Amino acid sequence: MNTLQKALIALSVGSLMSVSAQAAMNYAGQPYAGVKVGQYSPDASGVDDAVSYGVYGGYKFTPAFGVEAEYLTTTDADSFEDEFEKNEYSADVYGIYATYDYAFPNTALYAKGRLGIAKNEIDVDYTDKEDSSENDSSSFSDTGIAGGLGLGYNLTPTASFEAMYNIYPEVDDLDVGGFSLGAHFKF
Repeated sequence: MNTLQKALIALSVGSLMSVSAQAAMNYAGQPYAGVKVGQYSPDASGVDDAVSYGVYGGYKFTPAFGVEAEYLTTTDADSFEDEFEKNEYSADVYGIYATYDYAFPNTALYAKGRLGIAKNEIDVDYTDKEDSSENDSSSFSDTGIAGGLGLGYNLTPTASFEAMYNIYPEVDDLDVGGFSLGAHFKF
């Protein structure tokens, strides 16, 4: 290999590294917004899982790092019922998270992790089937660390969907998690 070939190779490698660095520095960020549906699962015996649904949005500062906010609510689900009384619950979750996406090379698939703070609020309704004057409602909430892990797929450069397992703050010694499937659009 002569000196000219070595110089051309060095120049080519240096140019590619410079273009990569410029592309990383010029990343303008990308906002996104979406909807999700899933399952809200309190870890207690005899308590049914609830259907969850909500909205989320975020901003990617780099191709890998960003922030995300979500609001999630649930349908009413039974926590106890017999012929005399019934307990139902519903929940709301408000969260803000730091996110990290790892794009698998040469595919549209990516892994996503998020970690942040969320408020998990559970409303419980007690119904006495024989004496309605005994009916009662109560609310329990806690704010704490929350997060999730999942996989996503970029359908197009502006549309993606994600499947995630989420962990929400413990409420009144009750661990809560759940699965969600979301779709979002990038602006």
